[in-house]
Amino acid sequence: MNFDQLKLGNQLCFPVYAASRLIIREYQPHLDKLGITYPQYLVLMVLWETDMISVNEISKKLILKTNTITPLLKRMETLGIIERHRSENDERKVIVTLTPKGKLMQIEASIIPEKLAAELISDTIKIEELVDLKHKLDVIINLLNEKNKTE
Repeated sequence: MNFDQLKLGNQLCFPVYAASRLIIREYQPHLDKLGITYPQYLVLMVLWETDMISVNEISKKLILKTNTITPLLKRMETLGIIERHRSENDERKVIVTLTPKGKLMQIEASIIPEKLAAELISDTIKIEELVDLKHKLDVIINLLNEKNKTE
């Protein structure tokens, strides 16, 4: 048996993993200017879209467990980007809100996606192909996320 199925070049997971790491590395100089990490940037994007939401809702949107999100939120609160408080309706829920500093960061961050897209677009890959790739990845993410909910 030659085990071709175990060759790195035959795996779907490796190019997705490698592309993710390399793309995040491209984000880093932009995020360094904001003084945040990539996971913090993801949380901010969720809050810029919908402020004043629960930790559980953030976790669901980012497909992360709350025990991963909580330390991240604590660091963001220390940076003065967000505030956390108990829900008035349900004391078990922690609500996350942007501070004025967190809201202002949205203006600076708004240029990041365009700059990254400009770095990726070339003779070998067009914007339409990137959009198609994102759509296909969304389909895979949704499929796997639904599968994990039923298990």
